[in-house]
Amino acid sequence: MTDFFLGHFDGQSKLLVRSLMSGVFGAHRALEVFHRQQRADPYMTLSNLLETLCRHEITAPEAGSNTLTAKPLVCLFPALFKQNLLSFMYLVQPGLSGPTALHLLKCLSQDSLPNPWVTALCGQLERSLATQHDRPLHTSLCTKRLKVLSQRLGGFGEPGGWTKCFSCQAVESECPGVSDLYELGTQRKRKGSSVIVESDGEEMGQHSKRMKMDVCENERKEKDKEKESTGRSKCDTPTETPAPDSSSDVLPEHIKASVLQIKELLESQTEWDQSCTDVFKVLNECDPSQVELLCSMLSLPDLSEQTLPRLCSSILSVSPDLSYTTAATLIKSLLVEKVLSLSEPASRCLVSAMTSLCGQYPRPMCHALIKPVLEEKDIGHPQAELLSRLIEGCLDSHYRLLVFQMTFQITWSEPVLSVIHSLLDSKIVLSEELFTQFTEQLVSHVPHFTKSVKFAKMMLTVLTKYSSHVSEAHKNSLSNCLMLNETFLKKSLLAALKRITHT
Repeated sequence: MTDFFLGHFDGQSKLLVRSLMSGVFGAHRALEVFHRQQRADPYMTLSNLLETLCRHEITAPEAGSNTLTAKPLVCLFPALFKQNLLSFMYLVQPGLSGPTALHLLKCLSQDSLPNPWVTALCGQLERSLATQHDRPLHTSLCTKRLKVLSQRLGGFGEPGGWTKCFSCQAVESECPGVSDLYELGTQRKRKGSSVIVESDGEEMGQHSKRMKMDVCENERKEKDKEKESTGRSKCDTPTETPAPDSSSDVLPEHIKASVLQIKELLESQTEWDQSCTDVFKVLNECDPSQVELLCSMLSLPDLSEQTLPRLCSSILSVSPDLSYTTAATLIKSLLVEKVLSLSEPASRCLVSAMTSLCGQYPRPMCHALIKPVLEEKDIGHPQAELLSRLIEGCLDSHYRLLVFQMTFQITWSEPVLSVIHSLLDSKIVLSEELFTQFTEQLVSHVPHFTKSVKFAKMMLTVLTKYSSHVSEAHKNSLSNCLMLNETFLKKSLLAALKRITHT
């Protein structure tokens, strides 16, 4: 069906139509496409697109009719496309041709199954084009309802009208099962009022917040008195209840709105549209504490692994790139717990998410994920295998060297040996000073790995691939280490050490 629609348009218009059909963010995506087209061709207009949409197409007979009908092409598109189209036209209104736009609106009025949203958008666009300013936005039925509502509120502009109206409704709608609400007395009325007045303005919104906090505080005091009278221990729950609200108040309103949109995306089961990534641009507007709060509100550590690839793809599309602190905070919140909880090889979704983030943010990945995992004492082979895969496939030599130096600061274990071995196999470039530090680490850990085949293999890699780094002083230290080895590789190790000569 998409190919049928697109076949009617020229190249530039086809890109715009495809954008408008891309989902709920289609209007904004089409606007971006249109701006790119205008940068390439300053004389580019929407005339071809709108004229094509107004052309009549022969359609199949409707139910109960045997007659072919001709409808404007725009009427054959789904309702979401029409909504996106009208929103897009509203955004680019100054550059629209008035007669062409009005012709399109007239074509939309011929739709046999009008959509309320499309109808409302058409009316608003007509008013914006200065053709229908004399016609009211509301219908006669809406006018009657507004008058009835105004009468119920007790007159126009009378203070407290909304509060009285909704307070009465609340009393009438109460059921017997909530009689305990009466115990709050005037507090309940204030709470009900605050819910209604929040939309009246910023000042009233702040006032209602204080009212809500008063109610919570009074509830807490009453419960504390009950605890003291019955001799029970003081309960911390009531005092902790307002904490989430107070912490979320730290975020500006536009960030709160973006958090809600991101949460809806994470909970949705549908495919994300490309334009959904726009909402993640808010990450560049947050300071470090706000990013941490945002991660907490989104419960990123508990996010399912199936959602990770889509989320990471959206994060990577944010431009400009995230700061080091923001990227590190996201990576730590999103991945560390998932990696540490592995008891079997990582899923494809987790691997895909980690490799994509590591490719664009290698330094935050090293410090926020790889280092904390290596420092964990109880990591197993799934973690070591995943880190080795990440190091070999995503990190260049500079960052491999950074991870290698991190291993000097932690206690070695069998899984850590696997990671060090993979680093050495990648032939990292070691300075003389760094190799000396590494040999000191080998010497200090030998007593703990005398029977470890993995440690022996790592030593063999050092003696073969890094033989040019081994000085006479190193040979003496390593010779003493090898004498403690109790594995079947002991002879091979001694032979490799013996082959190292210095001229």
